[in-house]
Amino acid sequence: MNTLTPPENAIELSVFYTWMGGDGICRTKAKPFAEITLKEAKENSIAVSSFFTNKKFPLLIDSTEIKSMARDARQHFSTNGRDTKINSFAVIVKSPLSRVIGNFFMGLNKPKVPARLFDNEEDAIEWLKQYLQ
Repeated sequence: MNTLTPPENAIELSVFYTWMGGDGICRTKAKPFAEITLKEAKENSIAVSSFFTNKKFPLLIDSTEIKSMARDARQHFSTNGRDTKINSFAVIVKSPLSRVIGNFFMGLNKPKVPARLFDNEEDAIEWLKQYLQ
């Protein structure tokens, strides 16, 4: 069961809500039927990077509402070849198909930070806690 609800202070972007949790874990939630291109990927990365200037942190991604993601957006999100404030990320998936797509993404793009897929928020947060600084 996914309970990631954006708080009032979340940054609302074109296809995402992004916010820093009180536990030090950043969260980003895709809006329903989100179609993510490189433009939206970069927009979200700027929002994520705005939370701390001198500290790296884990990121929880709710991908359950994503309709599609362009290849260059997937490459951008892999964190390869760019500076990032995140030191790990967990992706919540909702269906066997999204898990297959997620595993394909992880295998093909090989993120440069630790990354895993999860079926629920609780397990994802528990895993991310080890990366809090």
